[in-house]
Amino acid sequence: MSLLARLFGKAPAKTQDPILHKDCRIFPEPQKAPGGFRVAARIEKDFDGQTRTHNLIRSDIHASLDDATEASLAKARLAIDQLGDTIFS
Repeated sequence: MSLLARLFGKAPAKTQDPILHKDCRIFPEPQKAPGGFRVAARIEKDFDGQTRTHNLIRSDIHASLDDATEASLAKARLAIDQLGDTIFS
């Protein structure tokens, strides 16, 4: 990461394979926030050949990117478990 990116708080872009959970694809995408990283994830699922997306953003902030990534994954799994397909409505 460049010096300017570190000074201005830009996290390096990570492209990673999705984590599968109950026919959904979870992409943990923590967002840079004051004091750390905000819990966020993109959840996708295919319905009749079309991909629907839900962007999950929570107010939780973690100091490290790794902790925020793990929390984002856990919150996304919980949302899928509790809301099922209605998350895409």
